[in-house]
Amino acid sequence: MRGDAFLDEFATVNRQIHLALDALPYNSLDMPEEVHEQVALVHSQFRRAATRTDPPDTQLPKDLAWALSDKPSDPALLTRISDKLQLHTMADMKKESIALHDMVISSAGEPVRCVDEMSSLLKKLKDCVVAQPPANDALTARSASVKHTSPIIPDEFRCPISLELMQDPVIVSSGQTYERSCIQKWLDSGHKTCPKTQQPLSHTSFTPNFVLKSLIAQWCEANGIDLPKSKPNSRDKKAAKGSDYDHAGLVSLMNRLKSGNQDEQRAAAGEIRLLAKRNVNNRICIAEAGAIPLLVNLLSSSDPRTQEHAVTALLNLSIHENNKGSIVDSNAIPKIVEVLKAGSMEARENAAATLFSLSVVDENKVTIGAAGAIPPLINLLCDGSPRGKKDAATAIFNLCIYQGNKVRAVKAGIIIHLMNFLVDPTGGMIDEALSLLSILAGNPEGKAVITQSEPIPPLVEVIKTGSPRNRENASAILWSLCTADAEQTMAAKAAGVEDALKELSETGTDRAKRKASSTLELMRQAKEP
Repeated sequence: MRGDAFLDEFATVNRQIHLALDALPYNSLDMPEEVHEQVALVHSQFRRAATRTDPPDTQLPKDLAWALSDKPSDPALLTRISDKLQLHTMADMKKESIALHDMVISSAGEPVRCVDEMSSLLKKLKDCVVAQPPANDALTARSASVKHTSPIIPDEFRCPISLELMQDPVIVSSGQTYERSCIQKWLDSGHKTCPKTQQPLSHTSFTPNFVLKSLIAQWCEANGIDLPKSKPNSRDKKAAKGSDYDHAGLVSLMNRLKSGNQDEQRAAAGEIRLLAKRNVNNRICIAEAGAIPLLVNLLSSSDPRTQEHAVTALLNLSIHENNKGSIVDSNAIPKIVEVLKAGSMEARENAAATLFSLSVVDENKVTIGAAGAIPPLINLLCDGSPRGKKDAATAIFNLCIYQGNKVRAVKAGIIIHLMNFLVDPTGGMIDEALSLLSILAGNPEGKAVITQSEPIPPLVEVIKTGSPRNRENASAILWSLCTADAEQTMAAKAAGVEDALKELSETGTDRAKRKASSTLELMRQAKEP
C-alpha cells in the first residue's frame, strides 16, 4: 500500500550512499583489512543496485483497491493478492499480524497510516485461507467427515514444548512463542536458553502475544472448539506470590543490608540474589528500593559468602537494562574487578559474568577496560573452573569489541594462552579461543603476536576438521595473517590447506566462504621465493 513511496525513499538513499562511496578514497585510508573488505563489498553492492530496476506491478494496486472497497469479495481476486503478497498459510498470516501489531505498538499512540485498511485486508485474506478447500477431492471428503470431531491444529498454534494448542502464548527474548506455563517450567528447571533455537536468553521476561492469541481464538470459533481456560498450578501461584514483594518487606531487606551485623547482611544479600533471579518485576522493585549502592558496598565485605551473594545479586539485577546505569553510577566496576582478582571461585565467575552484562553498553567497555579488568579475566580464563573460563572468555570477547581493550589483552599475554587452547583441544575451550583470536587478529599488535606463535598447523587442522563455526573463525584468522605476511601464505599453502579452503568456499557459512575465497586468491597470487 505504501510501496511506491518506499521505493522512492530506497532509491534516493541508495543513490546518496553510492555517490558518497564513489567520492570516498577508502583505498588510501589507514583501516583494518576487515573494515576495508566490508566497505568494498558494500560499495559494489550499491553500485549494482543503482543500475538495476524492477518493473512496477500495475495489477496489484488495482486488486488492493477492489478488495478494500465495499464490493463483495472475489475469492479469485483474494487468492491472487495472497500469491502476490506471499501470504499463503496461517503461519504467513501470523507473521503479518505480528508485524502489524508491532507497528501499532511502536507508534506510541500516534495514528499509523493504512492500519485500518491493512487490518481489513488481512482479515479477508485470513478468511480466504481458512475457507480454501484442499485440492484433492478425496482429501476434501475426508476432511469434511472429521471437521466437527477432530480438526487439525495448525502447527503455528501449538506450543513447541508441549505440542498442544496454546492458551496463553508469550514471546521470549529470542523471538519464539511458547505457552506461558510451559516456558515458565522450562526456566524454573534452570535452563537459560530458548528451547527451540538453543540461543541464550538475554532476559527471562515474557511479552504476551496478543495477535497470535486472537488468531487462535478465531480459529477455535471457526471450528467450534471451546478454548480451555488456563488454570495456574501450585508452582505458578507460588511464583506469582513471590513476585509481589510488598513495600514493607523491601524496606526490611534494605535495613538488614545497612545493618552492621554480618549475618544479617549475608542473609539479606542472599535473599535479594534469589529474588532478582526470578523475574523482571523483582529486579525493578529491588533497584527502586535502593539496594544497588548497598550491594556495591558489600563487595568489599571480608565475608566470602556475603561477597558472593552481593556480586551475584548485582549480576541478576543487571539483566534489566535500566539497572546497568545505576550499577555503574554506584562506582561498582572497580569493586567488581577487585572481586574478580581476589574473591572465591564462585565470586570470580559471577564477577566476570557481571562485567559481561555491563559491557553490553558500549561506553562501559571503555570504563571496564580502564579499571584493569582484562588481566584478572585472563587469569580466570587460565585457572578458573570450566564455567569460569567460559564466563571470562565471553567477557573478554565483548570487551575487545573496543579497540583499546584489544591492545590491553594482547599486552597482558592472552594470545599465548589462546594458542595453547588451540593446540590442546581437550581443554574444551577451542570454540572460545578461535572466537577471541578472530577478533584479536584484526589488531596489528595482535596479528604480530599470533604470527610469532606458529599458528598455521593448528589453524589448518581446524579448517579441515572443525565445526562450521570454528572453521569460519579459523579461516578468518588465516586470511588476516596472510594479508599481512606472505610467509604465512606460503606456510598455509605448504600445509595443504587449499583443498579444505576450496570446499569451505562452497559449503561454509557466508563469512567462511568469503574468507576462504579471499585466502585462495592470495595463494594464487603468491609466488615461490
